[in-house]
Amino acid sequence: MQSNVVFTETFSLYDEPFTTAGTIAEHSGNDLRTITNRINQYKKDLEEFGVLHVNRAKPMKGSKGGRPKKIYQLNEEQATLLITYLDNTPQVRAFKKELVRQFYAMKTELLQCQMVRTAGKTGRREMTDAIKESPVLSDKWYVYSNFTKLLYKTALGFDISKLREARAVDKKATPLNFLNKVELDALNKRQNQITTLIDLGMDYQTIKDVLSNQGVIYQTTLKIPEKAGS
Repeated sequence: MQSNVVFTETFSLYDEPFTTAGTIAEHSGNDLRTITNRINQYKKDLEEFGVLHVNRAKPMKGSKGGRPKKIYQLNEEQATLLITYLDNTPQVRAFKKELVRQFYAMKTELLQCQMVRTAGKTGRREMTDAIKESPVLSDKWYVYSNFTKLLYKTALGFDISKLREARAVDKKATPLNFLNKVELDALNKRQNQITTLIDLGMDYQTIKDVLSNQGVIYQTTLKIPEKAGS
């Protein structure tokens, strides 16, 4: 089973992984109505393991309309418990094993991201200190803003505003909270390079030229969501 069955609401490191009723239905060999009925039947049991989140999906554009559909989101404990209330068929057992694997993998990924983020914050302080202590960089805070833009652009190929837009997060969201491990690693590597170049006495334009010639460390593939009405 190759498809993803575990998700996060946003790209934040602190999101709780979940699966959906539709995903459970698709991969367990049950129809969605059966899964939804089980959720409603054992709602109190499921709520012992956290809030049972429900999103409402609007009808697709161009359809004949209709009422918004309920989309149940279940955390790891809720999903595992719900599956015990289904017939223990070979397909259900196979799906349960895949679900366990993916919940574990997702939690491991988020933990690794938090660790890399912590290392990045240390590197960030070093870069800031390097800018402050540099004898050739004037108007420090303006330069700091430029270095921040340069950091993201040369590490990931996107500026911070585009990253936020593509990840559908708040404009005030801390960038490091919604990057994956590969992206964080690229960012940390570039931070260290910038710090070294500043320590060598280079000015902003020289550093920009050096990094631009090196190319992007990890070209993030992002899709900017279409705005309503476009």
